[in-house]
This record gives sequence, C-alpha cells and structure tokens, in this order.
Amino acid sequence: MEGEQGLSVLEICKRGRAAAQRMQTASSELKNAALAEIGKVLESRKGDIEAANAADKSYAEEKKLSNTLQKRLDVTGPKFDQMILNTEGVAKIEDPVGKVKMATELSDGLELYRMTCPIGVICVIFEARPEAGVQISSLCIKSGNALLLKGGKEAANSNEVLVNCVREGLEAVGLPKDAVQLVSTRDQINELLSMDQYVDLIIPRGGNALVKYITDNTRVPVLGHADGICAVYVDKDADVEKACNLVVDSKAQYVSVCNAAETLLVQRSALSTHLAPIVKSLSDAGVSIKADPESLALIDSKNVTAAGAEDFVTEFLDYVIALKVVESVDEAISHINAHGSHHTDLIVTENTSTAERFLAGIDSANVYHNASTRFADGFRYGFGAEVGVSTTRTHSRGPVGVDGLLIYKYRLYGNGHTVGGMAKANTPFTHKPIEPTYRPQRSNEL
Repeated sequence: MEGEQGLSVLEICKRGRAAAQRMQTASSELKNAALAEIGKVLESRKGDIEAANAADKSYAEEKKLSNTLQKRLDVTGPKFDQMILNTEGVAKIEDPVGKVKMATELSDGLELYRMTCPIGVICVIFEARPEAGVQISSLCIKSGNALLLKGGKEAANSNEVLVNCVREGLEAVGLPKDAVQLVSTRDQINELLSMDQYVDLIIPRGGNALVKYITDNTRVPVLGHADGICAVYVDKDADVEKACNLVVDSKAQYVSVCNAAETLLVQRSALSTHLAPIVKSLSDAGVSIKADPESLALIDSKNVTAAGAEDFVTEFLDYVIALKVVESVDEAISHINAHGSHHTDLIVTENTSTAERFLAGIDSANVYHNASTRFADGFRYGFGAEVGVSTTRTHSRGPVGVDGLLIYKYRLYGNGHTVGGMAKANTPFTHKPIEPTYRPQRSNEL
C-alpha cells in the first residue's frame, strides 16, 4: 500500500522511528526555531491553504456532508489566525523534555534520576478540523516526538498543504522533516494499526465508531475519547443569572465540539425558580430542548419536545440539549457517571460544600464549579494547544498538551558501584532525596 511520496506504510513508520531518535536529542532552541519557521511558512502560504480549504469545503457541500462537519472543515479567517497563535503559544512553553522528576541517593556516590523523555512515534487519526494537524505537529515537535498524521478524506487538500508547511519549517532549521508525515489513504489505517514495532501511541480524534474500531484492532496503546457527552447540573443554591449564562455558554457558544454541554440536570428544588429563565435563555440562543416527563409538564415553549432514553447518551453537536430533573447532587452524580462520557461536567451552585461533593464524585477528566464546560481546551489551559482530550484512566487525562506526550526514564550515576561489592562490604542503601546536580544537555546540531 502506497503512502506519502509513494512510500509504503512500513517505510513511513521506519522513517518516523528514525526521526524520533533524532528529535529526542534536539535542543529547546532548535525546536522553538522550527515552530517559529512553521508560523512564517503558514503565513507565506496562506493563499495556497485557503485554496485547498475551499476545494475541501466544496467537496463537503457537494457530498452533502453534515453541517457540523462542514463547520469543522473551515480553516480560514479567525481559525487561520488562531492556528498561528497556537504555534506561537507552544513555542513559549518551557521545554518539558529532560526535567528531573525525582532525585534519590541510593548509596554514597550512587544517584538515581527519574527524567522526562519523549514517547517516540505517535500516530494521530483525526476527522475534519485541518488546523488540528498543525496543533498536533507543534506539540509533538516541542515534546521531541515524531508524528504520523492520518486525516479524513473530507480534508485531504487542506491536510496536504498544511503538513507540507510543517515539514518545510522543520527542514529549514535542520530538523528531520520526517518528524511529521501524512498518511494519505483510508486503506492504510489497518496497516498502521499493526505497526506496533514502530508506533508507540495512537490518538484517535473522531466519533465513537472510529475510536472503537481503532481500539478493537490494534496492539498499540490508544489514548483519547469517543464522545463528548458533557453535563451541566444546576443546584438549588445556584445563582439564577449565573446559571442561565453558564448553561447557554456551555451549550451554544460553539455547538459542534466535544466540550459543549449535551445534558442539563436541574435539581427538583430549583424548578420553580430556575427552570423558566434557563429555558428562555436557551430558546433565545436557538437551542431546542428534549425534556423528561417532569420538566416537560412545566415548560410552555415550542422549542421543547419529549426526551427518550437515548437522548441522555447522545452527543448532539447541534443546538439541542437533553433536560432531566434530579432530586439531589448525589442523583446528579450517579446520572452523569452512568450516562456521560467522562469528558467535562459542571455544577452551578453557590454552596461550596455541594460543589466539592460534586467535584469529588464525578468520574470525569474535567470537573468544573461555576465555569463553562467550553474551558476544557488545551489552549485555554495554557498548554499552547492540545493533541486531543483524553478520558482514559492511564498516562494522561483531560486536554493533552506537551506533558501528555512524555514518559520518563531512570538514569543511574555511580562510580564503579556493583551489587556484589555493596553486598560484600555490607554497604547500606540510604534512599534519601537529594537536590539534582545533573542537568541534561541537548545539542543544536543533529
């Protein structure tokens, strides 16, 4: 099966591994120079990017792809500007590689260091959102990883020109351009999934079907999330105006993203005071409501219909929200843990004790008190950008920035120490924390 520049998937993976081995020793200065150069190349190729993006949007319209997908495809205007800002933001982040996370004296003159290092070769499979390829590339460059990108055919033209810009920026400063490679065809996914000898981590960014397929068909570790079924719980002690603003922003600020709210839970004791203004605010924002029987009986609005059980496990990605009445914060916690996707969930309340109960009880990557679910984003967290949002329970959780693309290694420094010698001399282990005396040096030359 042929891939980028006529290469087989095996050759692409081999080149990725070779590039990863070079990237792990690259200096902060060299990586930042690459990110700066990528920003310049993107600016200089803006016309080419817009033309490629126009072709993709025309294809999506011709094929009558969903409005949500068509919105995600756009990479012009503010999205283009944000793409540049994200690249600059990643460059400003402190280099995460080579950080000493633990320093221990094992015995006199024998020192153990636990230090951060890149994962290696990361494969990201994503749908629509061409700008995501640039964000992900920036994070992988900063963290010293090599990247294999597989985008959807709906964004093929945009992805190609954007990845070429990234590769041009890498090559301009002397870093291997194969640190970022694009895998072109859908048929290559199965081959990629079998490349556990060369690929260290797969991150799928897409719908539930894509994530499930990848997880079920690879031995490579998978990091990511399937759905973004986020919930807002309005407590009886919530400020009404604050609740209205937070519910609307969480749902309607931008509906076609994984951190938009899909479920609204209202405490029964708050119905008489909070329900009507919240419903009006949602209706004014163009949001229709699918309501459970108890709330449906209380609402007089043409924008409200009866909810089915499936609506509370649905990621609408549209101006639709499912509404349910709950008795207490504990019932809200139980509902969210059972029906949500463990992405981002919010409690609106002025009662700090209730809020802490909610934050402790919700089993999600992001849990908020009186702040919109839309804040669940790597750029807004100060990570520069994100590879994606992880709802897994191992390695990394929540928005995955550069820190989520690292593992660690142990370095041991001695002076001829041997286990046999220590045993014979009955030399004790001290196991005491020490101030690090070692600082890694990485070269500007590869």
